[in-house]
Amino acid sequence: MSSDYAYITGIGQSEVGMRLTRHPLSLTVDAVREALDEAGLDISQIDGVSTYPGRVSAMLGFSPVGADELVDALGIRASWYAGGMEISSQLGAVTAAAMAVRTGQARHVICFRTVYEAAAMARPEEYPMSRRGRVDGYSQWTAPFNALSAAVWTAQYAMRHVKQYGLTREQLAQIALTDRANALLNPRALVREPLTMDDYMSARMISTPLCLFDCDRYTDASTVIIVSAADALDEVSCTPVRIEAMAGSVERLSWDQAEWMACYPTGEDLWKRTDYTPADVDTVQLYDGFSFQAVAWLEGLGFCERGEGGRFIEGGTRIALDGELPLNTFGGQIGGGRLHGFGFAHEAVVQLRGKGEARQIQGDPRVAVCTSGGGPLATALLLVRD
Repeated sequence: MSSDYAYITGIGQSEVGMRLTRHPLSLTVDAVREALDEAGLDISQIDGVSTYPGRVSAMLGFSPVGADELVDALGIRASWYAGGMEISSQLGAVTAAAMAVRTGQARHVICFRTVYEAAAMARPEEYPMSRRGRVDGYSQWTAPFNALSAAVWTAQYAMRHVKQYGLTREQLAQIALTDRANALLNPRALVREPLTMDDYMSARMISTPLCLFDCDRYTDASTVIIVSAADALDEVSCTPVRIEAMAGSVERLSWDQAEWMACYPTGEDLWKRTDYTPADVDTVQLYDGFSFQAVAWLEGLGFCERGEGGRFIEGGTRIALDGELPLNTFGGQIGGGRLHGFGFAHEAVVQLRGKGEARQIQGDPRVAVCTSGGGPLATALLLVRD
């Protein structure tokens, strides 16, 4: 194994549900234990923790557990840890951990993302949201127009593709249909009901051209990725997955008036840092908080030209589980649950290790791309099983 790379070793995931009553820290510990068991590591060997965005007291459902809380709960002797929003989206926490182990700051880093949004909405007295008395910052350009949801912001970019490039709702539907079909094969997936084109086309609109089924839904869960140094791999018992390349981009922390979403420069940068090309990729696990984001990632990563995403996925066969580029094989966030970015890295490792069971890609997948974000900020990882 090359000492120039960081590796993903253990992966873990808690129960995935809606309106769970278990404490979010307990869910996080469950995911950590599963990751440790898979890696063959003990908590005493962990010397780093990385998360995004840390504990957010104003929105505890969005992020209820910080790095410091996990350090205290498990008695981790951390030589390095991090947790904050000042990174290039959720999987930026994995990027930070990779840089830490490559520079000798740590040997084994627990990266985690815990969400508790469904439970928080059900129990607002326990998880209240802070409300400001005034509108300022970049929200002054959206809140007065009731553009409070990222669905509205994403829809602007999707509508540009409709008007300029001919994207149709039938094409866009293929992301949701693919996600739902794959979710039915994933025992941990949040959504267990099939979805038809008729269901999709008759659903209520949220923000044109996005309908209800183009949106993920609030979820309660925790996902863990352990990043290990190359010279620490003799301590693990699982098949390591190499982080071949990483890229991230932040143009601005606002969706307003940016010509292209951050997934486009991020995708371009990813291929500048590796000899691999899009033609080498066996599966893509692409952020789909809203279905159009996955379309934009396909374009940004160079699997098709800008504006060609709709035609690339038309009919759904190319991105199906048995297609040439299987997409979001765990169900994505639309079917698998809003794991807020980390679910994509988790699933990429599952597929590269051949542990997908009913949803396992046929053949011998060795190269995967996973992403998070894609709007004003974005992260992409290229993962390889040597």
